[in-house]
Amino acid sequence: MVIPLSTPATRGALLVPYPATLDVPHELVEHVAWLLYEHRRARNTRWRRLGCFQQALLALVHLRKNETFAQLGAGFGISESTAWRYVDETLDILSSWAPGLQEALTGLGEGDHVIVDGTLIPTDRIKADEPYYSMKHRKHGMNVQVVAAPDGTPLWFSRATPGRTHDLTSARAHGIVQACLTRQILILADRAYQGAGATVRTPYYHHSEQPAHYQQFNRDHARLRAPGERAFARLKSWRIMRRARCSTRRISRTVQAIHVLLTCGYSG
Repeated sequence: MVIPLSTPATRGALLVPYPATLDVPHELVEHVAWLLYEHRRARNTRWRRLGCFQQALLALVHLRKNETFAQLGAGFGISESTAWRYVDETLDILSSWAPGLQEALTGLGEGDHVIVDGTLIPTDRIKADEPYYSMKHRKHGMNVQVVAAPDGTPLWFSRATPGRTHDLTSARAHGIVQACLTRQILILADRAYQGAGATVRTPYYHHSEQPAHYQQFNRDHARLRAPGERAFARLKSWRIMRRARCSTRRISRTVQAIHVLLTCGYSG
């Protein structure tokens, strides 16, 4: 008898692993593996189902390809719960190396400028989860702020806040505006940050109706701020940031872990 593929008898069957590649440098996997090795040695861990290199690869596959823990478990020959624990441990280790805001601004001062912007990390939420719904993007998600260097290199990512949070509210809550004001660092931002403070520069509204020098200011401002988009482009090259299926409480740690990976010399 031929059993159709959609019958209940075939549902919930074991996943079948297959050969695949991961588009990250071998050196990056080795770097994460060494961090795991130091962590295991500090905890005097005697045996694990996966070695340090395989655990590092497991976590990078999860971040880079956004595969489920069931898929990861099938691919690495471990259970779904073990895959979750290994990824969770790796994210903890990586995120612990993420810089704080003050550390990220070290070496910057009067005469320097940074680019500040916000983005939405889409999440799986139901309609009732109103705090996570962004009216601007028309979807549920978490708001993340970035402080980027003039060339677009991300210096610092904020913790994630509910998607309905306004960019300016989020920047103030994270202390970005005050930290840059204290150091007299100029901030280039979009119109969402208007009224943030004396060191924040935003475009003029209705520039087509303004004098020619206002229009020129907006063009120069857009040219200088444009590289800041690269920071989020590099962040979202890791597919887990395009649609996070995890708890909203884990997104901040995931963003910090990816930031550490980006600072390891891998551009994304």
